[in-house]
Amino acid sequence: MNTSVVWGHPSLRVVLDVSPDGPVGVRSLSRGDTATAHRPRATQPLVELLLPGTGRAHSSHRFSQTAVGRRLAYLGCDQSTDGPWHLLRVHLHDAESGLDAEVFLRSADGVAAFQAWTRVTNRGQAPALLLGVTSFAAAFAGSVDSSDVVRADSEWLGESRWVREPLRAQAVPDLRLSLHGQDGRGRLAVVGKGTWSTGGHLPTGGLIDRDSGQAWLWQIEQNGPWRWEVGERLDGPYVALLGPTDIDHQWQHRLAPGESFTTVPVSVAVSGEGLEGAAAALTAHRRAIVQPHPDRERLPVVFNDYMNTLSGDPTTAKLLPLIDAAAAAGAEVFCVDAGWYDEDGFWWDSVGEWQPSQTRFPRGIEEVLGRIREHGMVPGLWLEPEVIGVRSPMADKLPPEAFLQRGGVRLVENGRYHLDLRHPRAVAHLDQVVDRLVEELGVGYFKLDYNIDPGAGTDLDADSAGDGLLACNRAHLAWLEGVLERHPGLTLENCASGAMRMDYAMLSRLHLQSTSDQQDFRLYPPIAVAAPMSVLPEQSASWAYPQPDMSDEEIAFTLCTGMLGRLYLSGHLDGMSSAQLDSVRDAVRVHKEIRADLARATPLWPLGLPRWDDGALALGLRAGDTTYAGVWRRDDAWSVRLDLPHLAGHAVEIDVLYPRHLPDWDHDWEPGPGVLTLTSRGEEPLSARIFRIRTAS
Repeated sequence: MNTSVVWGHPSLRVVLDVSPDGPVGVRSLSRGDTATAHRPRATQPLVELLLPGTGRAHSSHRFSQTAVGRRLAYLGCDQSTDGPWHLLRVHLHDAESGLDAEVFLRSADGVAAFQAWTRVTNRGQAPALLLGVTSFAAAFAGSVDSSDVVRADSEWLGESRWVREPLRAQAVPDLRLSLHGQDGRGRLAVVGKGTWSTGGHLPTGGLIDRDSGQAWLWQIEQNGPWRWEVGERLDGPYVALLGPTDIDHQWQHRLAPGESFTTVPVSVAVSGEGLEGAAAALTAHRRAIVQPHPDRERLPVVFNDYMNTLSGDPTTAKLLPLIDAAAAAGAEVFCVDAGWYDEDGFWWDSVGEWQPSQTRFPRGIEEVLGRIREHGMVPGLWLEPEVIGVRSPMADKLPPEAFLQRGGVRLVENGRYHLDLRHPRAVAHLDQVVDRLVEELGVGYFKLDYNIDPGAGTDLDADSAGDGLLACNRAHLAWLEGVLERHPGLTLENCASGAMRMDYAMLSRLHLQSTSDQQDFRLYPPIAVAAPMSVLPEQSASWAYPQPDMSDEEIAFTLCTGMLGRLYLSGHLDGMSSAQLDSVRDAVRVHKEIRADLARATPLWPLGLPRWDDGALALGLRAGDTTYAGVWRRDDAWSVRLDLPHLAGHAVEIDVLYPRHLPDWDHDWEPGPGVLTLTSRGEEPLSARIFRIRTAS
C-alpha cells in the first residue's frame, strides 16, 4: 500500500513516497501555495549510497540507482520546530549492509527552500567503506524535453559565467529509453575539486521546466570537493547532490561498527515562477542560514589599497595620503592588503609569521593603523592564514604533522606549504596571529585570502586523500568559528584569488565575498551582474577602482560595478581632481542611501543571465515597491529593452541615482508588458547608470 509523508509549512511542501515495495523518494516538491506535478510513485531513491561490495544496481557512472539506495527501507520520521525552523528527520535502514541512513531537512518560516544532509551509521558487525553518499537526491517534476539546466563555469578573472540551455542540448540526448526499458547511463556531472571549491565550476545549479515554470535551484555548501549531477531516468529527470566521492576526489571513508558519517549540507529552493522565482527563494534561504553579525547590519563601505593601486607594495608614505582620500570619499573600512609583513620585496614564499615590516613602516605599522582610526574608519589587514611560505621561519617551527602530506612528504604548491588545521599546533599558531593583530594592533577587519590549491588532499591520519581533505575543510570552518567566538565584532572577508572559494560553507560564517581579481574595469560587469545567483547582494563585494586618468564616464562605469552590492573601493583617489573625487563621493553617498534596501532585495536579470561578451548588461534588485537597476553599455550606438514583468500594468517613477552629473539616458516605459527602453545619448561606448524605479502612488 502506498503511503506518504507530507512536511513543510505555508511556503514549502514536500511529499515523500514511503511505500513498502519501493525506495523512499520525493513525490513532489513545491511552494506551499502553488500546485505542482505529482508523480504516481517516486522511484528515484532519496539517498544514494555507494559501497565497493554492492556498487550500483544498474551499470552507469551515476549516483542514481545504487544497490544500497534501492534497498533502504523506511523506518519512520520525526517532525519538529526550532524557532523559525521546521525540521524533518527520515530514518532509513538497509538490512543487508547494516547501514542506517538518516536524512535531515530544515526550512525557515516563509521561505520556499530547505537545507538537507544525510547521516550514515554502521549498525552492522563489520566495517563499511563509503565511496559516495548523497546529501539529497530526487526526481524533478518537469519533462526532460521541456527542461532547461542552468550552470556556471568559473575561473580566476572569469568568475560566474552562467549558461542556461535545454537539458537535451548536450548533456542528455534523447535515447528513446522507453524502447529499451532501462534508465540511461549518462549524466551531466558538474564537479568541484581540491580546496578551490569554485575554481572551475560553481556548486550552484538549477532545473527549470519551460512549460510549467517549475524551477529548482540548489547549492552545495562545501569549502572543498563536491559534485552535482542531473540525468534522465525512464520517468524523467533526476538531481543528485553530493560532497566528495571516490570517482571524482579519491574519497573513501571507513565506518567501523557504531560509527557515523555526516555528508556536507546542501540547499534546494523551489518555485513555480521560473528561474527568478527560485533565485528569490534561494536568496531568502541564504539570509536564513548566515550567522548573525554586526557587519550584516552596518554594511560598511570598504577601501582596499590593492587593486590597480598599491598592488602589494604598501608603505607609510604611500598609505597616508591614500587613507586621507579614502576617508574623504566616505569609506568606513580601510584594508591594507598584501605586503605589509614583507622586508625584502619577495613576500610570496616567506609568508606565515605575520609580523609587520619595519622597512615599509619606519615608525611602525601602528602609525598607519592609527591614521585610519583617526578618520573614524576600521583598520583592516590582508591575511592568508592557511599557508606557510617555504622560506618562512614558521616552516621549521611547526612539526611536519601540522601540514598537508602525501606519502609522508609535505605538499608544496607554488612555494607554499599548506597548514593542516586538524593539528593543534597549526590552530594555536593561527590563533596567536589573529589575537595579536586584533588585541595589540586594533585590527577590526581581515581580508582572508587563499592563493593555492593543494589538490586531492592529505593521506596523513585519513582513510584516503579525499577523506583527509574533507576533515581539513571541516577543521578550517571550526577554526573560523573559534575566531569569531573570541572576537565577535571582527569582520572577515572571504577571498581566494578573487572568488575561488565562493561557497556557503564559508559564506554562512564570513561576512562579504570578493567576487573577482579582474583588473580590467571593462570586463568586470558580467561578474558583478551574475554574482547574486551565488551570493547575497549584501555579501557581493565587487571592485570599483576609479583612476585619475579615466574619463568621467569610465569613472562612473567602474563605480556602478560596485554599487549594487558591497561597495569595495580602490584606486588612486589621492591623485584625483576635486571633480573626480566628487563623483566618487556621490557614488558612495548613493550606495549608503540604498544599502539597507539591498540587504532585503531579491535579484532579477532584465536581460537574462549575463554572457561574458554581452554589449549590454543589467542587474535588478527588487526591494518592496522599489526596483534598483544597474545597466552597463559596452558597445557603440545603443538602446536596450529591460523586461520587468513584476511592474507590468503599473505606472512608475524612474530616477537616475548615479551618475547625475553626466548626460541622462532617454527612457520610455511601456506599462502593459512592463518594458523599460533605455537609450544612451553619450558618444563614449562605455557608460553605466544606476536607476531607481518605483511604482507611482
